[in-house]
Amino acid sequence: MQNFPDGFLWGAATAAHQVEGNNVNNDWWVKEHAAGTQIVEPSGDAMDSYHRYREDMKLLADAGLNSYRFSIEWSRIEPAPGEVSRAEIDHYRRMVDTAHEFGLNPVVTLMHFTVPQWMFARGFWRNPDAPDLFARFTEAALPIVAEGVDYVCTINEPNIAAMLAGGETAANLVAFGLPRPDLQVADALLESHKRSREVLSSVSGLKSGWTVATQAFHSTGEPGADEKLREYAYPSDDWYLENARGDDFIGVQAYTRTFIGPDGPIPVRGDVETTLTGWEFFPPALELGVRAAWELSGHVPVMVTENGIATADDTRRIAYADGALRGLKAAMDDGIDVLGYLHWSALDNYEWASGFRPTFGLIAVDRETFVRTPKPSLAWLGEVAKANALPDVPVEAPVAVPAA
Repeated sequence: MQNFPDGFLWGAATAAHQVEGNNVNNDWWVKEHAAGTQIVEPSGDAMDSYHRYREDMKLLADAGLNSYRFSIEWSRIEPAPGEVSRAEIDHYRRMVDTAHEFGLNPVVTLMHFTVPQWMFARGFWRNPDAPDLFARFTEAALPIVAEGVDYVCTINEPNIAAMLAGGETAANLVAFGLPRPDLQVADALLESHKRSREVLSSVSGLKSGWTVATQAFHSTGEPGADEKLREYAYPSDDWYLENARGDDFIGVQAYTRTFIGPDGPIPVRGDVETTLTGWEFFPPALELGVRAAWELSGHVPVMVTENGIATADDTRRIAYADGALRGLKAAMDDGIDVLGYLHWSALDNYEWASGFRPTFGLIAVDRETFVRTPKPSLAWLGEVAKANALPDVPVEAPVAVPAA
């Protein structure tokens, strides 16, 4: 067996807008319902996890997992500027307590892409007051995380958020098809992250960091491609990893790789296995992302806050996770401090512009009845978690990690 360290977190992750349902006061709800939107369908009831979170957590715990990452919805907590809902604070506090009831270490995310409509109307992250507003929201959220929470993710995937702000679209949340990042937004997100961490530092022992979507950029090797890769990767990934220096941890969210040619990102080749999002099936993306985060952050502890694939074939989900975890273990054997592995996602959910078709979940959800059905992949990951180890024999032959 390939053993992981004592106290290693084994869990799964969700995001409020993708599972709760009826987040009618945030900016994504408006985008989903706008005339001419590129978003294929609205989120609606989503998975109704706002009401069924207890069932969701119990399924994870019963399988053998010991952690659950979820986000709190800013637009519920502060539906109007400066107006804080005590009922919603209590709701998310109950989620923290429920996680502990089932033996799950809660990892709480403050902002997973969505913001209140009023914040968007004021200029979104381009509003010079954005860091102050996010710090105020963090203060409002302190009762949720002040007890029983070890880890808080301030901002989810700020690099993708800055790219979305560069074009205000989300046709496909990977480098090919995304606009270049809005650097003003990137600066605002960094300042918001820092201000939020200052507020969170008032809670003794609470650890905070942000999560970065590491995209495992590869050069095609054509003339000019190496130079383009360096030019492209820094404002897309590396800058965010560097700016995690001094944080308590950094979240890595890895799924696939992106090839960079002399003109920038190129589409996935037609001769490789792809997932329901059209991304290449590439388990080594996790190891590459973790190694990059460790080096560029100056050895800040890493937490895998997301990793998985969208597939209707659960055997491929298991093979992907097994390959990703073996790469993660290799990085840890080289001395990289990794706190845990949180699979994306706990539930099949609403995948932003792509709607409900891409299924990432360890648990299937009937969208008419909301009945939850655990998949074999949940049982597989639960057995790994209970053993705190991987079997010596991989699910399938490992994919070699290309040389840097």
